Amino acid sequence: MKYEETKRKIFKSSDFRLQTSNSVHIPVLQKEVIDYLNPKSNENFIDCTIGEGGHTVAILKRNKPNGKVLGIEADPKLYQKLKSLMVEVPNPNESKRIPPARDLQGRQFSNRLILVNDSYTNLEKIVEKQKFGPISGILLDLGLSSWHLEDSEKGFSFLRDEPLDMRYNQETTSLTAKELINTWPQLRIEEILREYGEERYARRISKEIIRIRRIKQIKTTFQLLEVIKRAVPKSYKYTRTSSRIATQQDKHSTTRTFQAIRIAVNNELYNLESVLPRTLEVLNSGGRLVIISFHSLEDRIVKNFFKEKDKPHRKKYSYYGTKEGLSTPNRIGEDDSGLGPILKILTKKPIRPSIEEIRMNFRSRSAKLRAAIKLVS
Repeated sequence: MKYEETKRKIFKSSDFRLQTSNSVHIPVLQKEVIDYLNPKSNENFIDCTIGEGGHTVAILKRNKPNGKVLGIEADPKLYQKLKSLMVEVPNPNESKRIPPARDLQGRQFSNRLILVNDSYTNLEKIVEKQKFGPISGILLDLGLSSWHLEDSEKGFSFLRDEPLDMRYNQETTSLTAKELINTWPQLRIEEILREYGEERYARRISKEIIRIRRIKQIKTTFQLLEVIKRAVPKSYKYTRTSSRIATQQDKHSTTRTFQAIRIAVNNELYNLESVLPRTLEVLNSGGRLVIISFHSLEDRIVKNFFKEKDKPHRKKYSYYGTKEGLSTPNRIGEDDSGLGPILKILTKKPIRPSIEEIRMNFRSRSAKLRAAIKLVS
């Protein structure tokens, strides 16, 4: 309770307002990521969501001289940004207040960092194509990078007037936020706002979206922001005495709504459920899996997956016979001998950012880290 109360105090402070205009990317829970991955010399790792490279740089500094990192980035523009950094010559006169990705600048890591523009749902195919291994650890940081919020121009942030797109990869994802908002039925929009955004006024907001789009299409982030402001009741926005705090309450609903739409557009929860078993297929015995989530549903998926793999299981098998001349499985059973657990959970409870980290990087406030070690091949 004390932890949550301190977060709320930080949210109200002037330090928070200064942070919201700071576009410098700060890797979340970086020390904890390194502690649980525990990279050693010459070991190989996969960063499934390399983003701006902050965690990857920290790994590369510890697995030298010959250890490698396979960095996967779904967004083609961010991928190209990272690729270009690796061939640029660092500017010694550049400001010290720079994002961690700048540590990739030049060729110091170029022979040990393999960049791939793809979805982590294709993890096994990527590993096979790159002939990458053996793999000692895998990281999944499920948060948005600062680049997406500040520079992508895809409508991820309500602080900028941009077209409502929200796709990480515009080549492989057809559904846009604009299409979702302007064509989906009210009940479906309400459902994603309530489920993915945990928004208490999901019905009000979804109804207001329908009302406005009958008059004109909702095309930009600022248009959607105004819809949300009109939908959220004044009694909710002005429950406290300070008008500044009321503005922050507005931001709560807007953040949740934007989050829900982004999750739906990119099918993020399905992708997470899809990749988790794939990580165990490529990870070496003794390898570590570290996942940072920012949403209660994400954390629940990771928690349940870890718990399931941390208990003894039975090996499934099937008998194949012939039926009407066709070879079809006609019985599926389980091996009664049983097998031991596949994973050992390293974090009994999720690791949260310290109060000091939240003060330095308020975007870390929702982060939860879970880690496990693979026991069997």
